[in-house]
Amino acid sequence: MPDAASLIEQSGCLKAEDGSCLLLRIYVQPKSAKNMISGIHEQALKVKVNAPPVDGKANKQVIQLFAKMLSLPKSNVLLVSGKQSRNKTLRIKGVTADKAKEVFAANFKNSLGGF
Repeated sequence: MPDAASLIEQSGCLKAEDGSCLLLRIYVQPKSAKNMISGIHEQALKVKVNAPPVDGKANKQVIQLFAKMLSLPKSNVLLVSGKQSRNKTLRIKGVTADKAKEVFAANFKNSLGGF
């Protein structure tokens, strides 16, 4: 079985837009028991959040989750598409693609209890 970093790389969910700006495709599963990266879903990083998809609560929690994971201010994580959809695109400023992959892979691996 490929490791988490390879799965993220193969999915194509992460794209460097310029020097320190990334685009990340995610698939959100709201009303989950835990906030976590849970896998890959159709070329997107699958993310579970416990907030309901009401009044933008799940979107806010997604932004908080990625900002915390990457040790960035919330203002560096912007929802650019998918406001009312499970399929979303985030623009993340202030982190390299390699660092983001490393952090996502570690969180993905931890959510599965390792490979």
